[in-house]
Amino acid sequence: MPTNQPPSGDPAPPHRGKIAERLLPGGTEPDPRFTLANERTFLAWIRTSLALLAGGIAIEAFTSDLFLEPVRKGLAVLLLLLGMLLSAGAAVRWIRVERSMRNKTPLPLPLIVPLLAGAGALAAAVVLIFILRR
Repeated sequence: MPTNQPPSGDPAPPHRGKIAERLLPGGTEPDPRFTLANERTFLAWIRTSLALLAGGIAIEAFTSDLFLEPVRKGLAVLLLLLGMLLSAGAAVRWIRVERSMRNKTPLPLPLIVPLLAGAGALAAAVVLIFILRR
């Protein structure tokens, strides 16, 4: 009875696609729970990115009576750029964490956290100043 096993009797390692091999070379497959947790974290960053994009659109669309045009556009652009950077940063972070788990190396620091915190504080300060001055 023919089988899909090599002659040695050891089962063949599972084959990953070409894209997976290029993005995640080497190492060993981590516990699926850790991979799925990494994916959930990625999706949380993406949700935050979408909220920032929606905030930028809302600032531009609905606050013409609250902000001067240059301030409104600047704040909207800041939120939109932050959402875009966060989305890209989430993808980079997902890959870096996945590679670390596969190679059993320390997890990388999340460089997008200080960026998000600083830009979010700046945007909140601008909104607060204009609300208090109104």
